[in-house]
Amino acid sequence: MTKSHLFPEDIERLMGKDAQRNNILAAKMVSEIVKTTLGPRGMDKMLVSPSNDIIVTNDGVTILTEMQIEHPAAKMMVEIAKTQEKEVGDGTTSAVMIAGKLLENAEKLLDQKIHPTVIVKGYQMAQAKAQEILKENALEITPDNEEILKQIAMTAMTGKGAENSKETFANIVVEAVRMVREEKSVDMEDIKIEKSLGEGVEDSELIKGIVMDKERISKDMPKIVENAKIALVDFPLELKNLDIDTKISLTSPDQLQDFLSREEEMIREMVDKVVSTGANVIFCQKGVDDFARYLLARVGIYTCRRVSRNDMEKISKATGARIISNLNELSLHDLGDAQVVEEVKKGNDAFTYIRGCKNPKAVTILIHGGTTHVIDEIERAIMDGLGDVISTINTGLIVAGGGAIEIEVARKLREYSQTINGRERLAVEEFANALEFIPITLAENAGLDPIDILTELKAKHNIGERNYGLNLFTNKIENVLGSRILEPYKVKAQAINSATEVANMILRIDDVIASKPNKKGNMNFAGARPDYLDNLE
Repeated sequence: MTKSHLFPEDIERLMGKDAQRNNILAAKMVSEIVKTTLGPRGMDKMLVSPSNDIIVTNDGVTILTEMQIEHPAAKMMVEIAKTQEKEVGDGTTSAVMIAGKLLENAEKLLDQKIHPTVIVKGYQMAQAKAQEILKENALEITPDNEEILKQIAMTAMTGKGAENSKETFANIVVEAVRMVREEKSVDMEDIKIEKSLGEGVEDSELIKGIVMDKERISKDMPKIVENAKIALVDFPLELKNLDIDTKISLTSPDQLQDFLSREEEMIREMVDKVVSTGANVIFCQKGVDDFARYLLARVGIYTCRRVSRNDMEKISKATGARIISNLNELSLHDLGDAQVVEEVKKGNDAFTYIRGCKNPKAVTILIHGGTTHVIDEIERAIMDGLGDVISTINTGLIVAGGGAIEIEVARKLREYSQTINGRERLAVEEFANALEFIPITLAENAGLDPIDILTELKAKHNIGERNYGLNLFTNKIENVLGSRILEPYKVKAQAINSATEVANMILRIDDVIASKPNKKGNMNFAGARPDYLDNLE
């Protein structure tokens, strides 16, 4: 470790091999943290916050996001998990593990005096070839093949808290995606997930409409409205508060009474305009005046206020209602339809259900469970299932799971490496070794001998059995397409792409100048020694 005379004495600077080793070690540590969660036999992590909030999960991105990671290279690993989650909703653990293994294998090449830029070039060549091989081995499916989609959802949810009810949830996931699908694309934002404490996990259901954690604003309003005509308004049903201090001079009680009467009259006019459209349910994004609430209750209109913009848009998609910003524009044609709008009490929580929408383009998955920890993990499992099914529909491609596709890509990469003359060939071979880390870890997490499993898998793939992988329900190596262990092509492609990019970025770093933020949040080169350096020396 050296210090430069350019900086104050309390600045730490890592250069050359020290910087590379430090960053690689940090990335490997992140990979090691999540690797025991991989696969259907993966274990869970318990994360306890400073305020004693507890999260129990084996979801890679959740683990890495909730952990307070200090090291900058480790934070880059967390970013690829977030990207993977955002792009496809699953495969976060795989992406981080491949990146960690790529860096670990690169360290071996660095020890052999191979320059980092040569390794980076080899990894880029291997990544491009791996994407070609993935595409060649992918199978096309149609969005109407519901059985395949259900199997993909079940594969995604296996090993998480939803495993005992995975068939039920797979049906819910595929049905939800089918309802909101428009041609060959699906937007996950159109599927809302709502959580309710109580009842069992198996009581979770798909609502062909929207569920909100909102209640009617008056007990005098009807609890159930059938044949609902729904108005969505994003203007307040109350008088505007003036932004500046305003003084009103009144010289007699009659003037005060006239002033108050005029306020009431204006609110009455607003309510009458809404009522005249035939609406019997109102969802308001803003506030509702107490007098307006009284008037709406008197004419039997079910009303919720302070509804989020997100929920307003989903209700619009589900019921066909238009969100109106100007009271004078509201008409019968802007109203949405639903068979039933009702308030449902579950314990201390109140929900508004909008059911029976004719052609809903937004739906709700309502999750039940005994504890918040169970419900949260079920939600993460369903998000993985949704991500996998949606990415499958959007690309129309699937690959064999159970480590089969990784073994096949690694085998083809080794063949490809034989055509390369330079030192990049060694990097391509190490890239292939990194991909084999996935089936090795699947075997380890199931208590199997990884060397035996890897040897047997390679033997099968060498004789042309490219769909042979590890079935951890039987602990046997078999044709995983026949066992219906399937994964989306997009998950694998994105994981390899993200892992390669972050590994290459970290490998190109040969100088780390470390400082801490000052009190204003700016970089302070006279700052104290960063804590992460203590842990990684």
